[in-house]
Amino acid sequence: MTAPPTTRPTPVLAAVDVTKHFAVRAGVGSRAVVRAVEGATLDLHRGRVVALVGESGSGKTTLARLLAGFYAPTSGEIALEGAPVRQRRGRVERGYHKDVQLIFQDPFGSLNPLHRVRHNLERPLRLHHGVRDRAELDRRVGELLERVALTPADQFADKFPHELSGGQRQRVVIARALAVEPKVLLGDEPISMLDVSIRLEMLNLLDRLRTEDGLALLYITHDIASARYLCDDVVVMYAGEMIEGGPKEQVIADPLHPYTRLLVESSPDPARGARDREALFDAGADDLGEPPSLIDPPPGCRFHPRCPFAKDVCRTQAPPRTDVGEGRWTRCWLHATDPTATSQETE
Repeated sequence: MTAPPTTRPTPVLAAVDVTKHFAVRAGVGSRAVVRAVEGATLDLHRGRVVALVGESGSGKTTLARLLAGFYAPTSGEIALEGAPVRQRRGRVERGYHKDVQLIFQDPFGSLNPLHRVRHNLERPLRLHHGVRDRAELDRRVGELLERVALTPADQFADKFPHELSGGQRQRVVIARALAVEPKVLLGDEPISMLDVSIRLEMLNLLDRLRTEDGLALLYITHDIASARYLCDDVVVMYAGEMIEGGPKEQVIADPLHPYTRLLVESSPDPARGARDREALFDAGADDLGEPPSLIDPPPGCRFHPRCPFAKDVCRTQAPPRTDVGEGRWTRCWLHATDPTATSQETE
């Protein structure tokens, strides 16, 4: 008897072929277009963490703001539980922000410095849940602070943000996000501005929240090591494009795209010797240069000017997405099935 086909559950939040362009001034009387995100597709599922990895300027934050409803896509679609998200005049309805919360990178600028912690947590309770009773507000504020390990709660509720450490401020930011009872948390470099000594605590807190609440979590970072610790899957972005993705252990242990290999090799790992890094440059690439301009990106594969394995086809044609099995995929001519690509080696 044939088993019925299995179907993947509908993602809580999804980006489907999303593109975002920004018009900017390029000089007196002229304008240009910044191609910040191109054709991004991403699924966030309940209880799972996806790490979005890439260097500064790769489009990670822009994609997070698209998912959070702060920007309207130039093309493509954002879907919440399978339903397309509609925006009017570039804004989504308030109910969307109840389901999807963005945790900003900077805990110093995320909280109103003129108000106490209590006010910062009470405001979302009033706006999204209509809580007005003082005793109920006090109870919920206490519960939120306890959830993020700011105890005893009554010692933190009446402090101003400047009276807290960076880690404590970021915990308040997370508590504020949890106040609306979201389905999705989008963490934009949530630990990068914190002391190294407390980063692990924050990662453990995020992991506990996704386990206890079943939250779908997008963890944006340039740090492969923290991504490996927290996430289930890794997606790599370069110059506004997604270039590789799959289960974390497979992507990090055996990266397919040369850029992903560079990211992995640049992360600290005492078990990796110098020869492992030297092997990446056997093709003779001594200077990888700088990331390309997103106003005038190179034709073909955007990584080809820095790639030690670039072929002629890389300079003229963008590589297609190639699925290699076990949930892994990449956009690289080294792994494409197009037979014309394999014969066009660099001279």
